[in-house]
Formats: sequence, C-alpha cells, structure tokens
Amino acid sequence: MNIISRLTFRRIWNILIINLSYYITRISKRTIHWGNPYSISIEPTTSCNLRCPECPSGLRQFSRNTGMLTLELYKKIVDQLKDRLIYMILYFQGEPFLNPQFFDFVRYARQNRIYSATSTNGHFLNDENARKTIESGLDRLIISLDGIGQQEYSTYRVGGRYQKVTDGIKNMVRWKKELKSHTPHIIVQFIVFRSNEHQLKEIKQLCDEWGVDELQFKTAQIYDYKNGNTLIPTIDKYSRYRKLEDGTYEFKNNLPDKCYRMWSSCVITWDGITVPCCFDKDADYKMGDLKEKPFREVWRSKMYYDFRTRVFTNRKQTDICQNCTEGM
Repeated sequence: MNIISRLTFRRIWNILIINLSYYITRISKRTIHWGNPYSISIEPTTSCNLRCPECPSGLRQFSRNTGMLTLELYKKIVDQLKDRLIYMILYFQGEPFLNPQFFDFVRYARQNRIYSATSTNGHFLNDENARKTIESGLDRLIISLDGIGQQEYSTYRVGGRYQKVTDGIKNMVRWKKELKSHTPHIIVQFIVFRSNEHQLKEIKQLCDEWGVDELQFKTAQIYDYKNGNTLIPTIDKYSRYRKLEDGTYEFKNNLPDKCYRMWSSCVITWDGITVPCCFDKDADYKMGDLKEKPFREVWRSKMYYDFRTRVFTNRKQTDICQNCTEGM
C-alpha cells in the first residue's frame, strides 16, 4: 500500500508502456523499448567496513574506483527521473550508512514521493542513526544477519560483530514504536550458507521476539562454485547450485533469453555510471556517464539497445548473466 500511494497518472502510464513494449519484444523477437525506468538503484558508496569473501567490495577487488556519491550528483539524477520513478534502492555495493549524506538522499526521495529502500550490514544502526533513519522517511530497510552467534555470523561477515548488529535491529524496532511510525518496513535478511543452515528455525524465533516486520531467507551467490565451495548449503531449496554425478556443481537457472529488468530498471554507480543491472558489480558494461550526458540519452542509446538485444538473443553468452537469479 505504501508503494501504491506513490502512483500518479504519469507513473502508471510509464509502467503500462514499459510492459507493453517488453511483451511486444518477446512476441515479435524484435527489440522495442518505451518508457523510463520505474525502479533504479543508486550506489551511495563502494566503501565497506567488512571483508565478506564473496563480495568484491569486501575483498577490495574492484577495478573501478572507490568513492562517495555526492548530494549534487544524486539530485541531478533524481530530477531527471522523478516524474516516472516509483522505487529507489539506495544500495549497490558497499555499506550505504558510511556515506555522511545518506539521510539527505532518503529525504530528497521522500520529498519527491519516491519509495526508498536500502540494505545494510547493520553496524551503524546506533541509537542516533536508528532515530534518524525513521525520521528521514526511509520506506524499507534490509538488515543482513547471516548467522546466530559470533562464530556462525563471522564465518561469512568477516570483521563483523554479531552483538552490534542485533543491537541495531532492536534500536530500529524501538524507535519505530516510540515515534509511532509505519516506516521503514524492517526486514532481517538471512543468507543461507552451509555454516548457518541449521539455524533457520532459531532465526525465525528471534525475529518474532525482536518484532521485525519480515524475515527473508536468501540464496548465496558463489563465484567459484563449479568444483564445490564450503559456503554452498546442503539444503537444496536454499542453494542456487545443484551437485552433478561427477561431483561438480552447476547453476540451476537455465537462463532463458529474456530479462524484464532491462526494460524497467538500471543501476547507477556512486560516480554516475549507468550499468544494466546489479550483477555488473565492477561496472564492466558502462552504458553512459550521467556527469556528462542526460539520462534519457544514455537510456535510449544504441549501446543500451544493443545490450538489450544481446540479452534477448543470447543471454548465456553474457558473463554477468551467468550467475543471475533476477529478471525472469
């Protein structure tokens, strides 16, 4: 209902023509694209305080620069999209709360009636920041907690402190009640690994005790999975990979030649580079620089058109798609 309340005639019309052009493309096998994205991800920063082993930010393995999104660039981007934009994800790589202007980003989205969401490792949700998060008007907050107890938690969240995250969750719930706010929708996200798959029942109980709005179990993206990996869970339901008779693993998704996200959304890095989706973590597929070009020129460019066509004709040969669970 919170998202629906942001709809306007122009935004509804934009969604309709996006969907119409997407299904015409699927039927005709000829790339047709109308409308602007109604959902975008903007990256507040690539910096992070943790060292998670399957994260390029945590591993410090980016080929692109590390930096902070400025409020000036952020407003410049939002002002070009706000008439049709409904959903804003203030996250891509890095820890968003490290950007000192994060709450300004949220407030500006709120001013323009854009639904805002972010994902955090939860280490910066102290008493002051928890209250600021509520007051900023953030609509959706995902807090990653991938294990119960310091040992299981730090198996993946290297350098993290379990107690600090759980205190942050409790701070958010308490301030939401004290300020009598309906937002943000607080989600605890539990990425299922082999090290924590025995804790699924326990995390459900804890989330009930804390009073969060939702618990989400997420499958883990593993880069080097073909010969097995100790992070891959044994519970098939929570694994993106299946074990073959020869002992190797394969990705479960058969990657059909389609992707709705190429029509409805995109990702913008902290320095204004537009990339097709969240699986292009190193921004290898640069569609354009919003510091130099208006968004519409990038969104309608031949480069973007050719990339959409590529995904719809030979998706399996596109490297960033080969570990993807989105856009189906």
